[in-house]
Amino acid sequence: MTLGKHAILGLAAFAIAFPTRPLPAQQLIELPAEDRPLDLAFEEVFRIGTVTGESWEMLGTVRSVAFDGAGNLYIFDGTGGVGGPWVDPRILVCDATGAFIREFGRSGEGPGEFNSAASMEVMRDGTVAVSDVGHRAFQIFDGSGAFLRMVRVGMEAFALLIPLQSAVDPRGNGVYAIPSSGRAAMARGPDAPEPISRPILHLNLEGEDLAVDTVAEGWQPPPPATSGGVVPGVVVEGRAVTFAELGLGQTTVFEPELLMAVLPGGQVAYSDSSGYGLKMAGNDGAPPGLVITRPLEPEPVTPAIEEAEKERMQARRRAFGGGGRTRMIEVRGADGSVQSSSYELPEPAFFPELPVIHALSATWEGRIWVQRRGGYPETDGPIDVLTPEGDYIGTLPAGTTALPDAFGPNGLAAFLERDELEVATVVVRRLPATVR
Repeated sequence: MTLGKHAILGLAAFAIAFPTRPLPAQQLIELPAEDRPLDLAFEEVFRIGTVTGESWEMLGTVRSVAFDGAGNLYIFDGTGGVGGPWVDPRILVCDATGAFIREFGRSGEGPGEFNSAASMEVMRDGTVAVSDVGHRAFQIFDGSGAFLRMVRVGMEAFALLIPLQSAVDPRGNGVYAIPSSGRAAMARGPDAPEPISRPILHLNLEGEDLAVDTVAEGWQPPPPATSGGVVPGVVVEGRAVTFAELGLGQTTVFEPELLMAVLPGGQVAYSDSSGYGLKMAGNDGAPPGLVITRPLEPEPVTPAIEEAEKERMQARRRAFGGGGRTRMIEVRGADGSVQSSSYELPEPAFFPELPVIHALSATWEGRIWVQRRGGYPETDGPIDVLTPEGDYIGTLPAGTTALPDAFGPNGLAAFLERDELEVATVVVRRLPATVR
């Protein structure tokens, strides 16, 4: 039995930091191994983005896109290159035909102004929630773009402002989030126990203080042996500081991600292993505890793949100005003192399998889109379309479509595209009824 299959069938662990619901009994559905290809055409509705048009449609560095219940498109935009500062943030709103409605948002320190805004979520009624790291809060705007309130985030949940993945709760006033393990380690502090699972959290944004509930616990792969070492030569308040505390702990290359898709009733479909397995958790929709699998085996990570990936990692370091493996780090103590140290990047640890599932999403009508990995190096593979009850609709072959960056009502879907000069365009298409 592979690690992937073992993780698919294993029960989730109990949450440490936040309250969790009881674990349901599991019901297993296995889909057929052979693909049923779907040959579908997507109608283009409109596109936003130009280098010579009106100022409102000149896009910069687009962070995300979303729809509201009326089919209006929201674009979270700013300026700044990859790896550089993201400035002049704004939220651009167009109607279901692509016509300009409004834009709002700007940098600043006051309420309604963005101070290191990280993500945008749009509710069905047009309410917008922006996670703002500088304000340590979610900023809430109404359907006209007017500022309503801030939802404050305590230090223990600070990592939730910059999650690995987030999705709006279709029922309103909430967001689902998967926190980054590195940032969560910084928030937990040095004396907290290591987590034994990876949570999917529901963030309630109704009040002035964030309320958090755990809706699912994903499998936690074992950390590499070098992940929790101390920073050499650095002592703060009489003790050594670990790389994990600074969010620099080593991760395992090709480790299966925790992925989620939120269904119309607020239920969550998620994948937490290297095998092909979807688990259901949450509120309404498919039977709780349902596990959907396909007999598709993960690709083994061979020595040749490991060497190729090491070369790719080295090339990325050179591209960002660091060719070697020696790094400098500065740690600031509570008294304001700064200590500098150098350390050597450890040899990377590799997971033994390339995960089958690459990405997950869900339409407003409740179809689950499961994008499979296209092989090494990481590429987008075919997309399976399923129902929450475990019915297999078919597969969109690799290369026929990308996974939409946002789904909307009435089959709308938004795709973020960039040309060779990294100029962004948002293309809105309408999906056939078969895959909505």
